[in-house]
Amino acid sequence: MFNDIGPLELVTLVVLAVLVFGPEKLPKMIQDVTRTIRKIREFSESAKADIREELGPEFKDFEFEDLNPKTFIRKQLDNDELGLKEIRNGFDLKKEMAEVTDAVHSRDTDSSSSSSPSSSGSSGGSIDMTKKPEKTDPDERPPFDADAT
Repeated sequence: MFNDIGPLELVTLVVLAVLVFGPEKLPKMIQDVTRTIRKIREFSESAKADIREELGPEFKDFEFEDLNPKTFIRKQLDNDELGLKEIRNGFDLKKEMAEVTDAVHSRDTDSSSSSSPSSSGSSGGSIDMTKKPEKTDPDERPPFDADAT
């Protein structure tokens, strides 16, 4: 519950408690707080037991922590009825990215070695995006692409 409180913060809380309640009332306040926390825990446990009793025997393995969405999803993913671990283990992101990089680089080297500047302008099949476009007349309109608009 208080896992994120550091030692300096704990000392600050103790000093603040001594200043607010005084050294003579502080032990009584600590006893009252611990007694209240203990009663709240007992009430919570009895409420959980009543709910489990009302749900019946088919929910005997029901845990209230499963109502937390993160815990529920983590438990369902770890169940592996869907074969998700096999899919997760079979997917290697570094390998996939290396294959994509190799495919891009091999396509780039193949297209630059096989095409010459005179044949790329007349082919009309693919456009080399690495080259700067040729200068055109100022009166000439750029090509119209119906899919882009």
